[in-house]
Amino acid sequence: MTDHDLLALMRDTPLARITVPLPVPHPGFRAKLECLGAGGMKARAAVSMLLGARARGQLRPGCPVVESTSGTLGIGLAFAGQALGHPVVLVVDGELEPAMRALLRAHGARVEVVHRPHPTGGWQQARLERVHRLCRELPDAYWPDQYNNPDNPAGYESLGEEIVRQADGVDVLVCSVGSGGHSAGTIRAVRRRWPHVRLIGVDTVGSTIFGQPARPRIMRGLGSSIYPRNVGYGEFAEVHWVGPAEAVHACRTLAGGAFVTGGWSTGAVALVSAWAARVRPGARVVTVFPDGPHRYLGTIFDDDYCRSRGLLDRPVATRPVEIAHPGAVEVDGWARCTAVADPLAAWEVPA
Repeated sequence: MTDHDLLALMRDTPLARITVPLPVPHPGFRAKLECLGAGGMKARAAVSMLLGARARGQLRPGCPVVESTSGTLGIGLAFAGQALGHPVVLVVDGELEPAMRALLRAHGARVEVVHRPHPTGGWQQARLERVHRLCRELPDAYWPDQYNNPDNPAGYESLGEEIVRQADGVDVLVCSVGSGGHSAGTIRAVRRRWPHVRLIGVDTVGSTIFGQPARPRIMRGLGSSIYPRNVGYGEFAEVHWVGPAEAVHACRTLAGGAFVTGGWSTGAVALVSAWAARVRPGARVVTVFPDGPHRYLGTIFDDDYCRSRGLLDRPVATRPVEIAHPGAVEVDGWARCTAVADPLAAWEVPA
């Protein structure tokens, strides 16, 4: 059974103008406020993946859905499970905030927690191993595999179509990158209207997606210690890596000066979008704020948490460090590279 009233709640989120200095004045950019849609941004992917699986006969009515999540997709899947009538089992790790675990359970999801990262694949690989075990244990369980499922980016075409309806034009689109879904699906729809839009990817330091070495990461919701196949490397004109102190400063600046704010991904894309608006005068810059601030009250917006990790009272960069290619140097803060390639493909380091 499908609850069409619920499904209607995830569409038509606002496109807000952001002009607060980040960290210095800029001409302004527009941000899609996905926190104001039911289930958040990833509800779009979750609904798309479950509907696709049902259409192919991979997910039978009432059967369970099992997936790994760092939190945001979990909310989307809990929403999709309710809307489409499927129990949802979510595998999270020990670093997920207790409030987010409670919220997932409140929305009806069964939450499985892994307590040790994989020796090489980190928390993501540890969660995926638990997912595989649960799929063997639960009859007729379906694993959406968000990192590699083409229905993930397909779900974000609606996001791109909304931007096309709401914006008077787009020259630059700035997207955070985790599974690769929302950047791939959104740019597909936006370029149908404006083919020459420049796509900027935003990753976190310590992520391996664009060719940096995988390291333990504070920032959740973007970045990866594995290589998602949904990342459309050929679509990006450049990539930026942002550090947690920079994201915290941006999130807090947004909260104090623009009222709209969010988590790690929101702070990272806001910083890069403000920079893009500064360096390309007259460009119409659009980005996506994936979620709101509520799950981050004990981290980004908690002084004790941030101070204990050295994330407060640090000099704030006004522009990224430029690197020639992802293998040139390991970055530990805001950096930019215009050489974007699939790191699993052969990469030749320039002489």
